[in-house]
Amino acid sequence: MKQIKTDDNSITYHNDEYDETYHSSSGAIEEAQKKFVDACNIREFVKDKYSITILDVCFGLGYNTAVAIDNILKANPQCKINVIALENDMKILEEIGKINPDIKSYVLIKELIKKRSDNHFNLNNFPVKIKLLLGDARETIKQVTEKIDFVFLDPFSPKKCPELWTEEFFKDIYNIMKPGSKLATYSCARVVRDNLEKAMFNVTDGPIVGRRSPGTIGMK
Repeated sequence: MKQIKTDDNSITYHNDEYDETYHSSSGAIEEAQKKFVDACNIREFVKDKYSITILDVCFGLGYNTAVAIDNILKANPQCKINVIALENDMKILEEIGKINPDIKSYVLIKELIKKRSDNHFNLNNFPVKIKLLLGDARETIKQVTEKIDFVFLDPFSPKKCPELWTEEFFKDIYNIMKPGSKLATYSCARVVRDNLEKAMFNVTDGPIVGRRSPGTIGMK
């Protein structure tokens, strides 16, 4: 697995199976901040909230979760943070211990991957709880019983990983989201937006980061 430095000096990797990198070349941390945390307006959401629950689909190196935790604790240090993460590739999780991104909460991600029990990883470090389910996301999503405030949808592209951009998978996500909750993803592909709409999401443009086209927001 080849390590690559992105334009904001954060590290990503190239996945040989899918022949894609885990993050855009413009910046892995920038992507986590702008395409997911900012797109969901998470800092504003948590200002007067007691807790927040996030579903991180395709956890990878854990940047999206770690950046979200940094933002949440800065906006509201008393907010309880509950993250449910889905990932099927143990190889990328093993790389977490080898990198040191400029994310304060990344220490929690490093601690998480030391706490494996069968196909689960669990971290409870108040006020942060993270549960990572290892396996095919189409199956592990069925194990999620929590009700979700925000979804970070970050698989490889629809052309390379079509199984995680289907109407059926989106319906499974939709069914565990709270009313008024929000899904963010980097892709604006027509098939993605069509399938989100078929799954009952209200679809709008997300931010433009590192390329000409916007991301996508799905509202329940």
